[in-house]
Amino acid sequence: MSRKTKVIAVSGVSGSGKTTVTKCLGDRLRNSESLFFDDYIWKDSPEDLVKWVKEGADYGLWNLEPLVKDVMTFLNTEDPPAYILLDYPFSYKSHEMRELIDLSIYIDTPLDIAMGRRLLRDFSNETAAEIHKDIIFYLEEGRAAYKEMETTIKSDSDYIVDGALPLNRVIELIFSELKARYSEI
Repeated sequence: MSRKTKVIAVSGVSGSGKTTVTKCLGDRLRNSESLFFDDYIWKDSPEDLVKWVKEGADYGLWNLEPLVKDVMTFLNTEDPPAYILLDYPFSYKSHEMRELIDLSIYIDTPLDIAMGRRLLRDFSNETAAEIHKDIIFYLEEGRAAYKEMETTIKSDSDYIVDGALPLNRVIELIFSELKARYSEI
């Protein structure tokens, strides 16, 4: 017997719009709960993402127990939500989460747009020197992590949406996909 609650993961590179899309879907879907990857402290998980990618990007090294626990808490409540939305970068790559996810959506955002969004989000109060330093790091080291996501997570997802589209169009496309998959929407 399959569970009624649908767990939907929203994946993509940093700056792709995962958090914004997850929040918008949560506002639009009745009876939903949302969990955000960046709200957690990832103990016993890779601290240096560049090193982690260089060493083979073993997704099994991530201790996702806190997120799994929160998903299970929602699933096991007396009246579980119809949807659990996850702002979660790894799609089906973690064996801990794979069994819980019903649908993985990848926001396919061009890296220049993702970089611009990330700079606006993370560096609004920083000096030009700090922004310059971050761009150099991205070009010399960090881009490999972005490419890992584009290659591995994108191909592992069930539905891919163009992250260069306006937000309202991205939400419309995802919502149409959800309606096609889940008649109760």
